[in-house]
Amino acid sequence: MEEGKDVGILAMDIYFPPTCVQQEALEAHDGASKGKYTIGLGQDCMAFCSEVEDVVSMSLTVVASLLQKYNIDPKLIGRLEVGSETVIDKSKSIKTWLMQIFEESGNTDIEGVDSSNACYGGTAALLNCVNWVESKSWDGRYGLVVCTDSAVYAEGPARPTGGAAAIAMLIGPNAPISFERKYKASHMAHAYDFYKPDLASEYPVVDGKLSQTCYLMALDSCYKQFCTKYEKLVGEQFSISDADYCVFHSPYNKLVQKSFARLFFNDFMRNCSSVDNDAKEKLLPFANLNSEESYQSRDLEKASQQVAKHLYDIKVQPSTLLPKQIGNMYTASLYAALASVVYNKHNSLAGQRIIMFSYGSGLTSTLFSLRLHEGQHPFSLANIASMLDVTAKLNSRHVTPPEKFVETLKLMEHRYGAKDFETSQDTSLLPPGTFYLTKVDSMYRRFYDKKASDDIVWGKTKVSNALANSQ
Repeated sequence: MEEGKDVGILAMDIYFPPTCVQQEALEAHDGASKGKYTIGLGQDCMAFCSEVEDVVSMSLTVVASLLQKYNIDPKLIGRLEVGSETVIDKSKSIKTWLMQIFEESGNTDIEGVDSSNACYGGTAALLNCVNWVESKSWDGRYGLVVCTDSAVYAEGPARPTGGAAAIAMLIGPNAPISFERKYKASHMAHAYDFYKPDLASEYPVVDGKLSQTCYLMALDSCYKQFCTKYEKLVGEQFSISDADYCVFHSPYNKLVQKSFARLFFNDFMRNCSSVDNDAKEKLLPFANLNSEESYQSRDLEKASQQVAKHLYDIKVQPSTLLPKQIGNMYTASLYAALASVVYNKHNSLAGQRIIMFSYGSGLTSTLFSLRLHEGQHPFSLANIASMLDVTAKLNSRHVTPPEKFVETLKLMEHRYGAKDFETSQDTSLLPPGTFYLTKVDSMYRRFYDKKASDDIVWGKTKVSNALANSQ
């Protein structure tokens, strides 16, 4: 590849488990009030891993799928980074399992390991890969970013905010989804809003109220800095009207609604000309609240959502398809929302700007800007949308009764950190070409196989299922 501008995302693919549970059915099963999960959280459905799937198998599946669909020779990958907060091993990175795909082609010269900090790891991995391609260290090959997580919670109010998925993104110059690198702002701080201190359990410790406040506080901080940088560089005020789409990390959709309304309120407080008189009138009673009061005010939340609703439908709603259907995918969540925009709007995205907000508890956050171009085949917006094939993937899922979902999570609790067991190896619901866990031996080594499909041809390298009989 020649050195080029517009470094960013050339190609994307997503994989999520075929097993899911309807939030409405889960409400009834949990004895929750009707609408608590569907309206209260804004969620429709939640994907979850069965006993034969985990973050490693999902990563193997999505990487193999992306390379196959875009006919990328594995030798052309020079950096591979994984973002995840799902701990499979305290020392061995998920990236090392993925190397099996590349070793087969003789490519072991691939930089990068895993990044982890709650839901932010995928963004850290992505920024690293973009920086690598833009740096003097770049060797002309592609970067590859993988975001993979299985979000599960103990029984109780947080359980319906789970989900599972893996996303792979190919990074290089002349990309249809490129970074506006000057426009980026981060907010990093120390907080105990959500964390996983118990290494014997997969479940986190969550302070739900604090977590929401931290998220909105980080959003405020990033947005203010972002606007300041933009104004310095461009000489004009920035407001959400300067973004065609706003994409947020989505633990649950209700928080996304609140987040966009918060940006609208920020624009009002900054006296942006884009805020009309009617909206100003409705938000004026809240102008003198201090920051802490503004985070706790239900009336402000309601009023700002109301005045931002017409813009939310245009600028945010297209990003909500996958997050509402799959649930919280942790590191993959923000990029599943981006994939939703590309899938829904690819015909009209050229020349447009997307603002992305990434948040990881504990806490880390970045607001950054993407610029969209039509691109050239196979790295075009239309082809990315086609390869994502979102509707077919969603329609082919298997809706599981809540009882079976709870039973699966109990089995996974029992198996977490365990050794010397074999899975059922039931692949009846998995699409062809999906990797799955077969066993964990007495030395904790994990073994994966691949559901039969036609042999895959990458470039000139033919890779058979022998690769999958791996450790």
